Amino acid sequence: MPISRAIILLAGLGGVCAAAVVTGAAEGFAYGVTGGGDASPVYPADIDELVDLLGSSEPQVIVLSKTYDFTGSEGTTSETGCAPWGTEEGCQLAINANDWCGSNPAAEVSYDNAGLAGITVKSNKTLVGTGSSGIIKGKGLRMTSGASNIIIQNIHITDLNPEYVWGGDAIVLSGTDLIWIDHCQTSLIGRQHYAFGFDPNTRITLSNNYIDGKTSWSASCDGHHYWVLELVGEGDQITFQNNYLTYTSGRGPALSGTTLFHAVNSVWDSVSGHALEGDSSAARGLFEGCAFSGVAQVAVDDFAGQLFSGPDAASRERCAASGALGRACAANAYDGDSDAGNFEGADDEGFWGDFAGYDVPAASMSAEEARNSVPGSAGIGHI
Repeated sequence: MPISRAIILLAGLGGVCAAAVVTGAAEGFAYGVTGGGDASPVYPADIDELVDLLGSSEPQVIVLSKTYDFTGSEGTTSETGCAPWGTEEGCQLAINANDWCGSNPAAEVSYDNAGLAGITVKSNKTLVGTGSSGIIKGKGLRMTSGASNIIIQNIHITDLNPEYVWGGDAIVLSGTDLIWIDHCQTSLIGRQHYAFGFDPNTRITLSNNYIDGKTSWSASCDGHHYWVLELVGEGDQITFQNNYLTYTSGRGPALSGTTLFHAVNSVWDSVSGHALEGDSSAARGLFEGCAFSGVAQVAVDDFAGQLFSGPDAASRERCAASGALGRACAANAYDGDSDAGNFEGADDEGFWGDFAGYDVPAASMSAEEARNSVPGSAGIGHI
């Protein structure tokens, strides 16, 4: 039986038995992922053992039942960065990574080195938290260079130099395949909550995750985090199901490259700027059964990609008639404080065939039902 459908009995410390559950199974592009399979579960004792286990070449089932705090573990750096949005209270400063600061006004920055690069996660891994206890503080996760068959469920990644752009990414994927990230929470992140690199990321499902953008430092200087989801890959396939994004101001997502992005029953709430942007005509986004509450602008006016939001009943029924999804598309919902603009009428259908041969999740709720239920069920501690 795949790990994603099983209850694993764990032998805890001192002979005490505990039960850790990888709940359910991935739907969408990551359907069939098994992670560490039936490897004997392990509880890492400290941050060093956690790093070793995630980076090992063997299948692993790794259980987190406490906080793994990386802050201070790699020292700190004080140097000259910049203030792209000013030095007023609430504005992020920036680390001068790759000479990014350019001609922006100089500012002194002091940051924790551990946050800059995530923990390497290699293939055939399951990383699961118990209850609300599985927390990684001060460092993210990084999957690259062919990493595949990975399950990450019920963990919280937090406190990656939130004062500074380039302070750290919570989850990085570049050149990966068959990855399921479920019921995770990300908060107080310096740069991207999720960063997809240029190398292809195929068969990826992000489900039931809580992207918490509430912060004291932001590029928009208003307590709403800007750097949310960067999707620039070539041939990326991403299912985005039952996720909750709140207190953001942009890049939610930045849909570019040749990414195929399928958003189902996800909720955007309290977005002070825009949710969707993108500069590539080859990027493809299908949004259905999603809710937008308090979103100042759902999509930027110059969004360049192909987009379908099911603007009317006839267009949604064409989903069923095409056979691309095996059903009709579900309607999206917008409250009175959300400006749907050009997004609401988007009806590009030419990319529907790109879903052929892959599992497509059901829009199991209406958009209104998603608005009411997803915020309380997404993230750590809700499985």
